Amino acid sequence: MIRTFDHVVLTTGDLHRCLDFYTRVLGMTVEHYGKDRIALRFGDHKFNVHPPGFDARIKARIPTPGSLDLCFLADRPLDEVIAHLKAQKVEIEEGPVVRTGARFPIRSVYVRDPDGNLVEMSEKA
Repeated sequence: MIRTFDHVVLTTGDLHRCLDFYTRVLGMTVEHYGKDRIALRFGDHKFNVHPPGFDARIKARIPTPGSLDLCFLADRPLDEVIAHLKAQKVEIEEGPVVRTGARFPIRSVYVRDPDGNLVEMSEKA
């Protein structure tokens, strides 16, 4: 029944820091749509961003900054990702380590976004 996902909603406690991290560190682009709506786009996917005080008509029961655990497949070798993270002064919390991905084994590093979400950057192992 399910082919892929369309978007994820990212709840943030600090919109400026959130947008800075996902654009500067991960290379996503900011998209403004609808009335005061913001998204972070990457490839065919996007994160809709809910900043403090945003009143979505329908949402998670308890939308909380820092409650996501995300895994991305990088578009370049993991060693280049690691060098970029270090250049951006982003602390690597763990890795590189080999884990089980959805489709194949992956080699990953873990960082935290400004809200404390766990962000895993991976390549095929």
